[in-house]
Amino acid sequence: MSREPGCSRWLLFAACAHLVFLLPPLRARAFAVSVVSEGEDETELPVLQKSEKSRPFSKIGRELKGVVFVIQSQSNSFHSKRAEDLKRDILKQAVDLGKESPTVLLIHQIDRHEGAWTILPLMTDFSVTYGRNTSWIFFCEEDTRIKVAKLLETLRRFDKSKEWFLGKALYDEESTIIHHYAFAENPTVFKFPDFAAGWALSIPLVNKLAKKLKSEPLKSDFTIDLKHEIALYIWQKGEGPHLTPVPEFCTDDVNSYKADDCATTFSNFLPLCGEPVNKEDIFVAVKTCRKFHGDRIPVVKQTWEREAALIEYYSDYADISIPTIDLGIPNTDRGHCGKTFAILERFLNHTSPRTPWLVVVDDDTLISIFRLQKLLSCYDPNEPVFLGERYGYGLGTGGYSYITGGGGMVFSRTAVQKLLASKCRCYSMDAPDDMVLGMCFSGLGIPITHSPLFHQARPMDYPKDYLSHQVPVSFHKHWNIDPVKVYFTWLAPNTEESSNEKKVGYNREDL
Repeated sequence: MSREPGCSRWLLFAACAHLVFLLPPLRARAFAVSVVSEGEDETELPVLQKSEKSRPFSKIGRELKGVVFVIQSQSNSFHSKRAEDLKRDILKQAVDLGKESPTVLLIHQIDRHEGAWTILPLMTDFSVTYGRNTSWIFFCEEDTRIKVAKLLETLRRFDKSKEWFLGKALYDEESTIIHHYAFAENPTVFKFPDFAAGWALSIPLVNKLAKKLKSEPLKSDFTIDLKHEIALYIWQKGEGPHLTPVPEFCTDDVNSYKADDCATTFSNFLPLCGEPVNKEDIFVAVKTCRKFHGDRIPVVKQTWEREAALIEYYSDYADISIPTIDLGIPNTDRGHCGKTFAILERFLNHTSPRTPWLVVVDDDTLISIFRLQKLLSCYDPNEPVFLGERYGYGLGTGGYSYITGGGGMVFSRTAVQKLLASKCRCYSMDAPDDMVLGMCFSGLGIPITHSPLFHQARPMDYPKDYLSHQVPVSFHKHWNIDPVKVYFTWLAPNTEESSNEKKVGYNREDL
């Protein structure tokens, strides 16, 4: 949960302290699982393994029919197109392997269920729909690349009548605030899946989880790190299965020499859809307060400020040396909803209407505007885009998703216009701004858009293997680190990145 940078408690996840501010969750939407029909694609088919060629098509077809593919998709046009491309690729491979195609589901198409992306609320429906006629539910991200034949070969090693939780294992080297300091004595003992590599649940485990959810609903109202929380729920304090590491589930690039032995690979580059967005098209608003003018603002000026063409600092005190702008809203010790909505009003009414993007960051956020220019080339500013790192509140009972503010919140002008044209506002000036924004957009039917490249915490708070296949856009917090060093290590554009910016990415024609 975002709070004003350091002007409130640094424990960004102490969400329970703010429960008194939370409005009642939105009414739960109806839910129904829909099976996605087979599509067409012109992509080249993969070369079959010899072991696959020798297997009867009917048997392979039955194996394929026994796997339900679930793509963790999003409704934004860029992301939904990527997910549809992956679905078509899976079905195209299936055509060459057998007569019967597998079921391929896109999360964002599952009846617009607000909490579908958190996976666990879907277990009951998965159990009812697929509990008797399938063997595996395989989950993946939109940029996961799957060798279907190799995946079937891999799944054959595991007895489908048993409870299996399969994936590429991540673990914390040190206990971290992101995971509420779980397993503090030895955090390496607990493994959780890297979603980018894909992960699988056997149907017996799905059925067990569905039964457990009926009698024991999810206890936490907040979804912070989904992959860790799913693993914890499955583990059941040692009574359930641990994650079983599968070496064939990989995040190596498809062109890597290691990829030959992989059933999955991952496109580990920064999305680029044509020319990067001009930096003059991005307005940056920095939230600060007087007591941090002397130590945090100098870090911004030493690091990423030089990348921004349009930037203003908003405070509770006008300091001409920075300069800061006093919005007339006193600083608070808790949420800063009043200040954030004042920033949105200022952006809409006092900046050029030709500036399509607004970025709101804390004064202890480290961000790469250079990389953000590339990322935003994939989004249409004419759509209501609200982009960043996604969290959730009360999603199992009809709540809402929100962008956590510390990693940066990106708005298209269209999104700001729709928000301010509505009657949704802060219910108190010190309400949690990021959560109120999430609730407002949810009420307007505007989904938030998640990017794992934005980070609410510091680099050392994440598994190294998780960050190894990312080109990060932001990190947050200055405590116990040298923030200038972190910026130049993780976020500053390098020579190779600058020279290759037009060589890797998506073609605009493909969107």
